[in-house]
Amino acid sequence: MDPLDEYRLNLTRRHFLRRSGGVSLGVPALMSLFGSTQMAGAASLAENNGPGYEPGKPGPTHFPAKAKRVIYLCQSGAPSQIETFDYKPSLEKLDGMELPDSIRMGQRLTGMTSRQKSFPVAQSFMPFQQYGESGQWISDLMPHHGAIADDICIVNSMYTEAINHDPAITFFQTGHQQPGRPSLGAWASYGLGSESTNLPAYVVLLDKNSDTQAQPIYSRLWGSGFLPSNHQGVKLRAAGDPVLFLNDPTHSSDAERRRLLDDIATLNAQRFGDVGDPEIETRIAAYEMAYRMQMSVPELTDISSEPETTFELYGPDAKIPGTHAANCLLARRLAERGVRFIQIYHRGWDHHSNLPGRHPGIAKEVDQGSAALVQDLKRRGMLEDTLIVWGGEFGRTVYKQGNPKTFGRDHHPRCFSIYLAGAGIQGGLRYGQTDDFCYNIVDRENSGVHVHDLNATILHQLGFDHTRLTYFFQGRHYRLTDVHGRVVDDILS
Repeated sequence: MDPLDEYRLNLTRRHFLRRSGGVSLGVPALMSLFGSTQMAGAASLAENNGPGYEPGKPGPTHFPAKAKRVIYLCQSGAPSQIETFDYKPSLEKLDGMELPDSIRMGQRLTGMTSRQKSFPVAQSFMPFQQYGESGQWISDLMPHHGAIADDICIVNSMYTEAINHDPAITFFQTGHQQPGRPSLGAWASYGLGSESTNLPAYVVLLDKNSDTQAQPIYSRLWGSGFLPSNHQGVKLRAAGDPVLFLNDPTHSSDAERRRLLDDIATLNAQRFGDVGDPEIETRIAAYEMAYRMQMSVPELTDISSEPETTFELYGPDAKIPGTHAANCLLARRLAERGVRFIQIYHRGWDHHSNLPGRHPGIAKEVDQGSAALVQDLKRRGMLEDTLIVWGGEFGRTVYKQGNPKTFGRDHHPRCFSIYLAGAGIQGGLRYGQTDDFCYNIVDRENSGVHVHDLNATILHQLGFDHTRLTYFFQGRHYRLTDVHGRVVDDILS
C-alpha cells in the first residue's frame, strides 16, 4: 500500500482534532461539542455502573456473584422438547388427532408446513422415566441425565419470537435477531475481565458434525460487535493444532520470540500515541496472549494426566478430539484455568423428517458428556460457582411434518425446554408448564421465560444488573437485553 494512503486510512477523529484544533473557530466549537457529549456519556456510565467504571475495561460487579464462569452447551438446530425434557402423557390420548384451531390460534408457521392441509398430533416416540429425589421426568433419549436430575433446573416455558434458525440462534447469542451485536460471552468478558493470564476470557469449542443437514455456525455468534475486539471468543479447533501457528514454524528460541514481541509492542505503543486508535491496544494484547497461549494450550489439551475414572465418567469419546464428550472435558479444564465463558456448539438437531430415526443418534452424542460435565464439576466443588446452560434456539411442533410414518417436527418458538445447573440455580426443579398439546405456555405472563429473561438471569448470576451493564456506542447506551428482560427469581436458590 502507498504510505500516503496508509496514513490517510489511519486518521481518526481524535487525530484530526489534535492536529487541526487551532485552524479555525469552528474546530474548537466541534471539540467542545464532542467533549461535552463524551463527558455526559461518562457521567451516565458512572451513574449506571458505579465509580471507576470505564467502557471496555472490566470493573467490579454490581453485587456479589454466584457464578465465576459460564459453560454454555448450545444445541444448534433445536432439540424436540417433546422427546427430551417436557413429559406429556396427555399426548398418548391425543396422538393422531388433528391439532385444534383453538390451540394453534392462527399462529405463525414456517414456509415448510404452512401449506400442509393436515396437522396430526404426534406423541413422543420415546418413553420417559422419573429420576432422583425430585422425580424429574427425563426421556430415555437422554438416560445419562438421570444421574443429574437433582442438580438441574428444567425450564419448560422458554419462548422466542424467531422462527428460523439463523435469527433465532443469533437472538440467543447476542440478544438481537440481526447480526452485529456483541455476543453473550463478549458481554461477560467485558464485564468480568479475565481470571487467567495465559488463556482468553472467552473460548469457543465446536463439536465434530455427524449430520449432513446440520445448520451452519458463524463466528459472529461469538463476536464482540461494537465492544473492543479483545472480548470476542477465541475458537479452539477440533482437529490438528487447537490454535493455528501454535508451533512456531521459524523454530525461534523463546528469548528471540520474546524480544520480537517486545519490539513490536514498542512500535505499536508509539503508533497508539500518534493516532490514539484503541484497536492498537487490543492488537498489543492479542500478540501477548498469542505468545502465552503457545505455552499454555499444549498443557491444556494434553489429557494424558487425567485419571481413568475421568474417562469412565465422560465415556470413551472423551479421548477423541472434537467429540462432545472431549469438548466437555476440555471445558472443565478451561474452567479450572480461569476462563470466564466457555461455549460448546453441537449441531445436528434440525430434523424435519425421520425424527425417530435421527434424534436418538444426535442425543447419544451429547448425553453422556453433558451429564458428566455437571457431575465432574460437582465432585470437584466447582458446580457451586459454575453456571451450566443447555439448550437450543427454539423448540419443535407437536404436529407431524411430512410423511406421517417417517415424520419430522417443524420449528416451534412458542414453547420449548432448556436446563440450567449450578451457581445458585435450584436443582431438581421443573419450572413453567405447557398445555396438554405442548403448543403454548400455561400462564406465560407469570412463568414464561423469554430469551431476554434468560440472558438477564445469566448476567445476574455473574453479578450484574442487566440494565446497568452498558456500552456507549453511536450516541446511545446499549445492553445485551436491549430494553427488555427480567431475572427469573423463582429458579434461584
